[in-house]
Amino acid sequence: MKTIFHFIIFMALPIALAGQQAKKQGAKNAIQLIETIVDRTEAQIVPNTVDVIKEGSPNTQITGIVTCMFATMEVLKKAVEKNCNLIITHEPLYYNHLDSSEQFVKDEVYLAKKKYINDNKLVIWRFHDYIHRIQPDGIITGMVEKLGWANNQESTNPYAFFFPQITLMDLLKDMKKTFPENGFHVVGNADMEVSNVMYVPGASGTMAQISQLRKNDVDVVIAGEVPQWETYEYVRDAVSQGKNKAIVFIGHINSEESGMKFCADWLGGFITDIPIHFVACGSSYWTY
Repeated sequence: MKTIFHFIIFMALPIALAGQQAKKQGAKNAIQLIETIVDRTEAQIVPNTVDVIKEGSPNTQITGIVTCMFATMEVLKKAVEKNCNLIITHEPLYYNHLDSSEQFVKDEVYLAKKKYINDNKLVIWRFHDYIHRIQPDGIITGMVEKLGWANNQESTNPYAFFFPQITLMDLLKDMKKTFPENGFHVVGNADMEVSNVMYVPGASGTMAQISQLRKNDVDVVIAGEVPQWETYEYVRDAVSQGKNKAIVFIGHINSEESGMKFCADWLGGFITDIPIHFVACGSSYWTY
């Protein structure tokens, strides 16, 4: 597989040469570890990937790794406490998909976070596109373990689940045991019988959710999030028309975070000389 230098566009030749020299010296620096991780996914190169170093030097020697859903201030502080200077985050660092900072250059929250990262010489690398391309999807693998749905998972589609003789309310009660502190947004008849459930995590988008709901063999979609004026209203109309459909929004973080616990366990299978920790960030908000 081609090296990560082919798709991290800001890595200049001097950095690459420095990385090669570090390899000869047996050092464990950030870029070496990132190259190894991407290679281990066995995925094809993703054009214009967001899986790039967001902050820090690629030549930083790594003392420990923290995996997380979001690299929040709390997660960063816990990483420092654990003497971990490579933070592998699934989602953006700076509040938008591409981590564009132009609109934050004078923002106190952004500047304080950036200063903390730089002061502690942390390296922040996003692991989004490639973990989803592990076979099967690494995020889904972690969520199946969290939900306890391994026996319900379809062998031909890791996102599809079968539940014999269950109502939507029964399904919700089971999920509530997994996420006792969080509320769900549900559109659908609580008493409807469901069998076929499709898992569409994160912010996959309206059409990703609706395309699954259109299928005759899909009763319920479990989703992360979407604007409330989109799929919510589609399913409300479908229910009013007598269709046996439902959608359950459990929140973006709830729908993916355990995938980054899987990530830490997976990394431990081939990175054996550096401490690795999963640090949960939990929900962004509380429900009153």
